[in-house]
Amino acid sequence: MSVPRKLVIAIDGPAGSGKSTIAARLAKKLGYINLESGAMYRAVALKAMEQHVPLDDADALTRLAHSSVIELEPRGEGNRVLLDGRDVSQRIREADVTLAASQVSVHPPVRQVMVARQRELGANGGVVMEGRDIGTAVFPEAEVKIFLDADPTVRAERRVLQNGSQSADDAKKVLDEIAARDQRDRTRTASPLVPALDAVILDTTHMSIDEVVDEVEKIAKQRSGVRG
Repeated sequence: MSVPRKLVIAIDGPAGSGKSTIAARLAKKLGYINLESGAMYRAVALKAMEQHVPLDDADALTRLAHSSVIELEPRGEGNRVLLDGRDVSQRIREADVTLAASQVSVHPPVRQVMVARQRELGANGGVVMEGRDIGTAVFPEAEVKIFLDADPTVRAERRVLQNGSQSADDAKKVLDEIAARDQRDRTRTASPLVPALDAVILDTTHMSIDEVVDEVEKIAKQRSGVRG
């Protein structure tokens, strides 16, 4: 089933809530483009690491963001991410880049650059975009706004499984990282992690991926005026 009217679907939530997986599957199901805001910040973070740009230097990071060409190419298993023409799809998913991206994304000037590009990419609708401030800052007029959440312990367990680890030490480390990430995201000055006032909040603690995708698709159908 494809939603006839091309909507903007904004999916926000904390680390490990399932945003990336849900957005990718939903976009594929609806025939929409999956715009990963996180991948864009990760790409900038990777470039900063490679060029030894301090992650607390907002001015230098902003210049880097301005000068970077970041492309998202849809494919069956998710986006192919190109940074200045180079495929960094795998590299940006690694732990060190993930951590760096959370530090890069707190700088308001960097976010301004990224938000402007994200709005350009989603201007014609037909997109599913996930992040932490999509429904509040990037697309405040989005027809569908979803805020995914889950118990922190469950989110940590999901991340550990995603990384292919079963170590108790790794699980504790990931839980600590998620707690620190939550603190940064919820208390940052620029676009803190909060649900949009008109967002549908879904607690995915006890939901499967398919159940979440089906629920979000149902909401999209309702917002687009499709019955059945």
